[in-house]
Parts: sequence; structure tokens; C-alpha cells
Amino acid sequence: MIKGQKVVCINDTFPALIRAIYKQLPVKGTTYTIREVFLGREKVVKGGDSATVGLLLSELTNPQDPFHQGKQELGFSSERFAPLEEKSDDAAIGEEAGELAGAGTGNDKPHSGYWQN
Repeated sequence: MIKGQKVVCINDTFPALIRAIYKQLPVKGTTYTIREVFLGREKVVKGGDSATVGLLLSELTNPQDPFHQGKQELGFSSERFAPLEEKSDDAAIGEEAGELAGAGTGNDKPHSGYWQN
């Protein structure tokens, strides 16, 4: 996952402690934009020694992490999100061309062309 990438929340189940210290939480099925990617801790506890990829989202802002020396904003585990599948312009054009080429031809044979793989 990279800064600027669109992701969709796939897990919005949070324990009571997280709901109490966060101001805004992601909602399952909602699309967000990655604002920052960072190395985080598995647990919000002093001295957490497991690392995970954390995300800050453009659409959500939260208080500072009370256990982070640099007072970084509280973020979310990247495992709560899936990359949003966006079609490129080339793929969309290829699909449209395939639909138009096959429509009404009455020919069941495959067409030769760059859009077929």
C-alpha cells in the first residue's frame, strides 16, 4: 500500500479501548485514501514489540498516539483494508472495444486483437 492509494475497509470491528481513544474510525465497505504509511505496533500498549504496517487516512483524523515518542497520530493496521480495484483507462477502452466488435457479428470465432489475452 502506498500514499495516495484508494483502499476499502474490510474490518471495522474494534475493541472498546480503541473506540474510546480514537475520534474517528473507518467503516466497513467505505473507500478511503492513504495519507501516510508507517511502521506501527500490533497493540496500543507501552512497549509493544510486534511491528505491522500502519495507515493514516485522508478522510479520518485522530488524536496523537500516547505511547509514540514522536507523538504520531493514531493510525490503523493495513490488514483492515483492501486495495480498491480501479480499472485503468486502457482496460476500460479495451473492454468497450471488445463489446462493440462482438456485438451483432454473428461470428462465434475469437477475434484477433490486442485486447484478448
